[in-house]
Amino acid sequence: MELKSTTKVHRMVVTQGGVMQTQKFNYADSTWFKYILSCGAATVAELATYPLDLAKTRLQIQGEQGLSGRSQVSQGTLIMNSKHSMYRGMFSTCYGIIREEGMVKLWQGITPAIYRHFVYSGTRMVLYENARDQLFTVRPDGTRPVWQAVIGGIVIGGISQFLASPADLVKVQMQMEGRRRLEGKPPRVHSAGEAFLKIYGQGGMRALWKGCMPNVYRSALVNLGDLTTYDSVKRLFITQWGFSDTYWTHGLSSMVSGFVSAILGTPADVMKARIMNQPTDEHSRGLLYRNSLDCLLKTIQNEGFMALYKGFLPCWLRMGPWSLTFWITYEQIRNMCGTRAF
Repeated sequence: MELKSTTKVHRMVVTQGGVMQTQKFNYADSTWFKYILSCGAATVAELATYPLDLAKTRLQIQGEQGLSGRSQVSQGTLIMNSKHSMYRGMFSTCYGIIREEGMVKLWQGITPAIYRHFVYSGTRMVLYENARDQLFTVRPDGTRPVWQAVIGGIVIGGISQFLASPADLVKVQMQMEGRRRLEGKPPRVHSAGEAFLKIYGQGGMRALWKGCMPNVYRSALVNLGDLTTYDSVKRLFITQWGFSDTYWTHGLSSMVSGFVSAILGTPADVMKARIMNQPTDEHSRGLLYRNSLDCLLKTIQNEGFMALYKGFLPCWLRMGPWSLTFWITYEQIRNMCGTRAF
């Protein structure tokens, strides 16, 4: 279906022969319109899968070494009351949150998460599509070199996440507020707006980008797994395997991209969550980890290599449904609005 009455206008152009001709311009194919569509699809996907993201963050942070060098869980500083047990898996984490904090807390921190996607998802989608259509090489069979898609996905993912990092910082800290209150600790923030102002007041603009680099690394890898994989796999299915450009193809491509994203992004996601959640001094310097490499080495030394994949199952089970929801929603909205398929 095309919204011709709202998305198309006529404009006069001059051809090489000097003849004036009327050309149709579709607003649905403009960059700003695609930006809005990608933000809308990302919001739908975030609302549907956010509880899994919350569970993943809780699992990744538990067990890290505290300032005293002792495990916060084992020494009782993370669990202040004996009736609260250490999280053992995604579903037990979600159940524990519901039991101890209430159903609504499964969406704690959703506001900055949506803000983040209005920067991250919108930016990465339009930048990648423009780069693909204008810079990538097109082979005779319609495919494009994978190496170009890989480089484009990594660079664009990193840039987009750098811009959205402050919103991600607020999201991670708000996700842990319910747990802090169960521990008997005073709440750090009560809303996303208060969190932004408090972080800025304590450390200025620099503090808003705390944990920025592991976040950028993670998003570069996740974008490679999600956006680049989806685009490449979808085109492979259509050009080589003879699939039609339908929601079945979109769904299958998104499932592959979600799995690859989880494998590539989980270690960096663990580093990001721990660095963003750690306490800081008056100069916004971390008290647990100096940088991403320090966090990586301490995590492996204290908890083993597989600690880098803490929360992998919820990460995968979250990225899979998120990718599935986002891509099907995005492709269908584009089709309904008369925008060319991605």
